[in-house]
Amino acid sequence: MALIMKLVVLGGGGVGKSALTIQFLQKQFLETYDPTIEESYRKQMVIDNDSYVLDILDTAGQEEYAPMREKYMASGHGFLFVFSITSRISFEYLNELYQTVNNSII
Repeated sequence: MALIMKLVVLGGGGVGKSALTIQFLQKQFLETYDPTIEESYRKQMVIDNDSYVLDILDTAGQEEYAPMREKYMASGHGFLFVFSITSRISFEYLNELYQTVNNSII
């Protein structure tokens, strides 16, 4: 039986969370920007002969969806923080997200 691992993808709006997730899952790059409210994906994987189901939650980056995002932080097993290399603000925002995650899992 596969172990389910929940991964929450976090970052500001427009930084590439969905593009990175789709690239990982489907090996294709999204060239157009379509803001995500929330998308959930599953991928079966075998690592060191153990079966896993990776349950990936691609969260909304816009601030108005923060309450939805915070609900999932408490149940995540892992967190992927994404920022744009062309936006220092998106990098600095990760500290706020990290603090929110840290406070929700303690």
